[in-house]
Amino acid sequence: MSLDVQLKAYSDRVDSRLEKLLPAQEHPPAELHSAMRYSCLAPGKRLRPVLCMASAEAVGGTAASVLDAACALEMVHCFSLVHDDLPAIDNDDLRRGRPTLHIHAGEAIAILAGDALFALAFQTLATSPHDAERIVAALKCLTKASGSAGLVGGEVVDVLSEGKPVDDATLEFIHARKTGALIAASCEIGGILGGGTAEQIGALRTYGERVGLAFQIADDILNETATADQLGKSAGSDRARSKATYPSLYGIEASHAKAHEMAMGAVNALDAAEILNGLLSSLARFSIDRLS
Repeated sequence: MSLDVQLKAYSDRVDSRLEKLLPAQEHPPAELHSAMRYSCLAPGKRLRPVLCMASAEAVGGTAASVLDAACALEMVHCFSLVHDDLPAIDNDDLRRGRPTLHIHAGEAIAILAGDALFALAFQTLATSPHDAERIVAALKCLTKASGSAGLVGGEVVDVLSEGKPVDDATLEFIHARKTGALIAASCEIGGILGGGTAEQIGALRTYGERVGLAFQIADDILNETATADQLGKSAGSDRARSKATYPSLYGIEASHAKAHEMAMGAVNALDAAEILNGLLSSLARFSIDRLS
């Protein structure tokens, strides 16, 4: 089965569940619920949910048992995209091939829809069908990955670094948190809720950290080399805003090499823990195959 077919099978399950978990747009406040659905149901790879489900399967669990957790991760991701696109941060007008939420619904509704998605994510994870100990561990993982030690912290340093020279430590700080933290958490939560051992969960987290960095470096490269139609979002925007990226610090060729190193390191982390999962290995390779 090709990777595209596998991804569609997983993402279709996520989309179907998100349809049910998101408030119906007919329910008041209709404007808020419509905005939440516009953002969260927009076409996308559903990478984080897929990683969560594949990680659960890799340790003997099932994709179905972690579906709500996977949807919670997608909600947090969508919250971050909505806020990232706002005029006060990146001021983007295109996301996933269509107008960003603040263009579509207005800035105020976009901010509030992001807030509501963030809250619904934790409600969804907290009420997922697992024992209390595993849910608490998963919640701890997601809260850390989402806050100042993770996604939001990375975003802050990213914003503050615009237009300034940065060193490699700052660049790694930004990407490890802004992108890597939630991807690593997706794998770790899948391992936790799937019933993995401490060694397996640790290996999945390491895999996620490395895959997250590989995807981010590839995104940095594609922002420089691809078109807006190919990306489904603005192209060349990183350079226009003088953002800290791997190509800006190391150049395209060295960035390719770093992405390849991270993707192979992710696979090696699985091998070291004797975790056999074809989809996880394929996703690691896919992170850099997009550059071909």
